[in-house]
Amino acid sequence: MQYSQLGSSDVSVSRVCLGSMTWGVQNTQSDADEQIAYAIERGVNFIDTAEMYAVPPTPETYGKTEEIIGNWVARNPHKRKDIVIATKIAGNGLSWIRDGSDITRQAVIDAVDQSLKRLQTDYIDLYQLHWPNRRTPHFARQWPGMLKFTEVDAKQHTADMLDILEGLDACVKAGKIKHCGLSDDTPWGISQFINLAKEHNLPRMVSIQNEFSLAHAKDWPYLIEQCIHEDIAYLPWSPLAAGLLTGKYLNGARPEGSRWTFMQRNGIFRDTPQSQKATKEYVELAHEHNMTAAQLALAWCNQMDGVTSSIIGATTMTQLKEDIDAFELALNDDALSAIDTIFRNNPMPY
Repeated sequence: MQYSQLGSSDVSVSRVCLGSMTWGVQNTQSDADEQIAYAIERGVNFIDTAEMYAVPPTPETYGKTEEIIGNWVARNPHKRKDIVIATKIAGNGLSWIRDGSDITRQAVIDAVDQSLKRLQTDYIDLYQLHWPNRRTPHFARQWPGMLKFTEVDAKQHTADMLDILEGLDACVKAGKIKHCGLSDDTPWGISQFINLAKEHNLPRMVSIQNEFSLAHAKDWPYLIEQCIHEDIAYLPWSPLAAGLLTGKYLNGARPEGSRWTFMQRNGIFRDTPQSQKATKEYVELAHEHNMTAAQLALAWCNQMDGVTSSIIGATTMTQLKEDIDAFELALNDDALSAIDTIFRNNPMPY
């Protein structure tokens, strides 16, 4: 396993980050325990979760994943110091989480305390804002006309960001969180948080996790360039495009128990004729190079300039082993050239 520095922090994280959002719906406590044990055995030291998980998000599944990780922590206290645990505060829009309200200073303080209790730990290594209070070009909202930036009150959102940073600062000073990060944000959001932290001597964001894959690479090059030069760790989520790039959903297939068979996660916006076409070509290319389609997609993500650690998720041990194996593969020039050709012909299939 290889490791990278988590942005401007002093934390070293594995190039593989173990995602956990299926734990509590598709996966049980026993499944999660087995996944964590295997990941650690392979050198993974980074686990990502969120107060909103498990998914699909519902009032009944809220907090379940953190509780599962907390049960593991309680049984393995001697391993806590060797694991980097990242979790997230949910943004607005979910009625069962703080009545769907915005992230605020007090919301951060309260949510941190609740996550600590569920995780059964005294501190959180990386605490992230799951999505901004404003609407952003994520979750397939990147197309022209879907957002009107001119209607955004930038001054108010900047004031809100300062309020949030003050809440994070209170938690850092209390020893409850070590580092802070973003998720589903933009270059403007990164810049505002960096500038506010510098101006007011508040915690500096060390990372951002956004969707990034062969099927959805809108962060390249502008946001990733900023991450590199501002020393912000870039953490791709859904590097397999919610399972699309494995090829298992080709031709309308829906394997029993797979993510797209669950309400709210049944392909959402990812299942398009364009994405099916691109996936078929990537699958064929992977077979030509004696690897699985999932391994091709993960190896490509891992080799992308600026990527710090890719967040993977698996519902079976077979999938987890296959995924982690991908990070030991190096795509040769022929494979990279072929990928480039497919990508240029299918730059944004959903």
